[in-house]
Amino acid sequence: MRSISIFGATGSVGEQTVDLLLRAGGANAFRVVALTGGRNVARLAEMARELRAEIAICADDAGLAELRERLAGSGVAAAAGAGAIAEAADRPADWVMSAIVGAAGLVPGFRALRHGRTLALANKESLVTAGPLLMTEAAAHGARILPVDSEHSAIFQALVGEDIGAVERIILTASGGALRDWPLEALARATVQEAMAHPNWAMGQRITIDSASMFNKALEVIETREFFGIAPEQIEVILHPESLIHSMVGFRDGAIMAHMGAPDMRHSIGYALNWPDRQALPVARLDLAQIATLTFRAPDLARYPALRLARVVMARRGLAGAAFNAAKEVALDHFLAGGIGFMDMSGVVETALEALDAELGDEKTNICLEDVLAMDHLARVRAGEVARGMAGER
Repeated sequence: MRSISIFGATGSVGEQTVDLLLRAGGANAFRVVALTGGRNVARLAEMARELRAEIAICADDAGLAELRERLAGSGVAAAAGAGAIAEAADRPADWVMSAIVGAAGLVPGFRALRHGRTLALANKESLVTAGPLLMTEAAAHGARILPVDSEHSAIFQALVGEDIGAVERIILTASGGALRDWPLEALARATVQEAMAHPNWAMGQRITIDSASMFNKALEVIETREFFGIAPEQIEVILHPESLIHSMVGFRDGAIMAHMGAPDMRHSIGYALNWPDRQALPVARLDLAQIATLTFRAPDLARYPALRLARVVMARRGLAGAAFNAAKEVALDHFLAGGIGFMDMSGVVETALEALDAELGDEKTNICLEDVLAMDHLARVRAGEVARGMAGER
């Protein structure tokens, strides 16, 4: 029986992973080793009971008493905290879903790779902050990384049987998010709720707002460079409001391979879960005659400055990715709290990167995981200072 762990089970990707497991037989078809979650302790316990997991871990120590109470009599062990989550990654499992949002997913992902696991990677921050380290770790231990972001899963599938050397360009599609059709001058006044109204995808709060600002796409641009090893100038972004083409690969003979499907994360989760095979998935089938038209347009960098910053990060390398991601997370925290405006987020990130310039190094700098974690902390401090300064000026 195949053994599985899910890190970030109560988030959007985790929920959909659990849905696919249950549809495929649940505890009768899989041995579920570990489930981790955030604040939604009740849901974590419910999942753990339903899947008969060996252990459930909540991120916050304050939730441990409730988790133990909800799991009483189930035979499922309970734990809490970052240390317990990292230790859970050491438990033997054939397939590990890394769906913890943010830099918090970095350490458990590395721990899983060190045991030669297959890592289904939805935590894009791992590649953004420590891409070369992550890929080296996987190679050193015979582990495999399968991309779960819809865009990178699409690219991965388009490259099956192909020579990466024949790739001329990779085209990441972007919906443009909730505010894509707003007048540029109105974006500064956008509220959290307005940025949350995604036209196509059902996702968590943070990733939905990152979609509206295109910080999510900026991370994906960097992730593409790190995972597929192509030059930054070969990576393009195009707005595709329908979100039906998830990404494209252009080859040197002029051919373009596009991956199409309904906007449903169970496409890419299911592909990673069943790889190298394909199994039936509970996703909508496209009616191309009904769709009739697909539209594309170039992104406006004045509207989406995060895309420009991604190019800066790729040119710099070193610890720039770790600083970029950490500053982005802090900027989003301050927007959610009402301290800064929607368009201020990119300003926080850019100013923090400039303040950290001397510490970032470059592509020749030898870095380790501890360096990445230290930069993550330092960038959060700097970005917090910048954000509070902006809030005071408002």
